[in-house]
Amino acid sequence: MNIRSLTRGDGVVIGAAVVLFIASFLSFTSYECPGGGDCGPTFNAWDSLSTVMSIYIGGIIGAALLILSRGMPGRKVAGLDLGQFGVALTIFALWTMFWTIIDMNSAGAGAILGLLGTIALAGGAIATPLVPALKAPLVGAPRPAAVQPPYGMQPQPQGGYGYPGAGAGQPSYGGQPGQPQPYGAQGGQPQAAAQPAAAGPADTSQGGAPSDFTPFWFAVPVARPLYGEDGSPTPIAELAPGTWYLAVEQRGPGLVAQTQDGRRGVLQDTSGIQRG
Repeated sequence: MNIRSLTRGDGVVIGAAVVLFIASFLSFTSYECPGGGDCGPTFNAWDSLSTVMSIYIGGIIGAALLILSRGMPGRKVAGLDLGQFGVALTIFALWTMFWTIIDMNSAGAGAILGLLGTIALAGGAIATPLVPALKAPLVGAPRPAAVQPPYGMQPQPQGGYGYPGAGAGQPSYGGQPGQPQPYGAQGGQPQAAAQPAAAGPADTSQGGAPSDFTPFWFAVPVARPLYGEDGSPTPIAELAPGTWYLAVEQRGPGLVAQTQDGRRGVLQDTSGIQRG
């Protein structure tokens, strides 16, 4: 699991799961003893198997499935995606906790903290795909330092492409040297390369990328799936923030990208990516 693939919403989910675990050991009920005497041992969620499994453990398992779905996109449980199954569990935990605390005469610290934890857990699970602020990376993606380019390629001062930040004097495809440029600023098409493309129709006679497409390095703002070039709906890999990938071909509105281990696939969502 690459921690840079986690979002702020995932951070909320993880924090809520920790709160639930702590709350399960606190007093579940609260009552005053007549005359201020000792009414015996306190009761927590672990004293009731149905309570601890349906609310506390159920919510924690839901959070774990949500986090696992980041590293294993496309995996299913009972016909549902791991993330969908996790969301369902968090909602079930909140639903059970809500009616349990409504039915209680006097809720203890464990029950109150459990209600707050399930609200945060279910809220984070549901809102993460919908709220842009929660979809932002949990850990920022620092720009890589100047390192040896992967795939055995060397920086080329005249056209071509090299690893991002490989040389202070190397042009960065229409911007200042070493500064990432947002992709899609020109109507969704790659920005102009340092060397202007020759006029005339694109040459695709060799079955490769059009002659006016210049491969470039890019990074994604959040984790995104990479699909097979054969059009399969199941992702073959996940692109993580903080890592540079090579765009080798334009494929409609998407890009054919190559991962660091040499796998190639189609990145369908190119919004917000940064060029190297």
